[in-house]
Amino acid sequence: MLTKRQNLLETIKGGNPDRYVKQYEFMNLIMEASVTMAGFPAPGQTSKGAWGITWMWPEGQIGPFPVHDEEHKVLKDITEWRKYVKAPEIPIDDETWAPAIAHAQAVDRNEEFVTAMAAPGVFEMTHHLMSMEDALMALYEEPEAMHELINYITEFELAYAKIVIEKIHPDALFHHDDWGSQINSFISPEMFKKFFLPAYKTIYGYYKANGVEVIVHHSDSYAANLVPFMIEMGVDIWQGVMTTNNAPELIEKYGGKITFMGDIDSGYLDLPDWKPERCAEAVERACRRCGKKYFIPCLTMGGPDSIYPGVYAQVNQEIDRMSREMF
Repeated sequence: MLTKRQNLLETIKGGNPDRYVKQYEFMNLIMEASVTMAGFPAPGQTSKGAWGITWMWPEGQIGPFPVHDEEHKVLKDITEWRKYVKAPEIPIDDETWAPAIAHAQAVDRNEEFVTAMAAPGVFEMTHHLMSMEDALMALYEEPEAMHELINYITEFELAYAKIVIEKIHPDALFHHDDWGSQINSFISPEMFKKFFLPAYKTIYGYYKANGVEVIVHHSDSYAANLVPFMIEMGVDIWQGVMTTNNAPELIEKYGGKITFMGDIDSGYLDLPDWKPERCAEAVERACRRCGKKYFIPCLTMGGPDSIYPGVYAQVNQEIDRMSREMF
């Protein structure tokens, strides 16, 4: 029987996996190293993050989002971004990093990938700082300033990458950046290529050049029109592939260059009144239509969990069932 790591590599390289990769099982996420996520609130709370962004997580909602009224918006004028935007200092002291280092050292790297996590991503940072509307308008109205801001965010990501590589020597990276809604990307492929492809080629190129074997990019959205750019920037696995992307078609077209992780929509299953039979149906549908190579059945949520207890474990159970049937 292959280890989780071996089975993942066989799957993404078109070899001979002996079962389905079971969602996030191959990634051992070193969350203690996720200094970029500092300041995120707990459910029902409001807090301020490291970039000065105010976050609110209302009761009954599935996650936090930035507050963008005039009082709380960090970046009020893109042409003066240097005045408003200050990257947080990345800690380098041994005490701060000790838990992350201990966690990484405890991982059996023959079994799992020691995985660093980075979030929010470059596109998300632009609209977290100034609102989605302001960020999208600025791409058209102030492209020079947006390029400057994106370069600044990219430099911060590279500084974080350098330290996280030195401290925990990750084998994989799990990087968040939502690029679309359920039905389309937020910006056109032409705009994406102009503004965000260079940033990600630089970031992911740095990780790959420094020993990171697998890049997993999370975007639980429609982004089928951006897959060629994902391949160009060095993404090995696109996690969060919603069913609106037509995963079987993407696998047929791009399998061998990138792997698709998802096709089980969290919005369909991860509900207060979730039902095991719905999980069984969704998992079976995904596995039968997507096949056994270049595909990882997974909820589209950006992490190894579900909003409502039991859903993630039930999906794992159904993936085990499909492995028994199809391998």
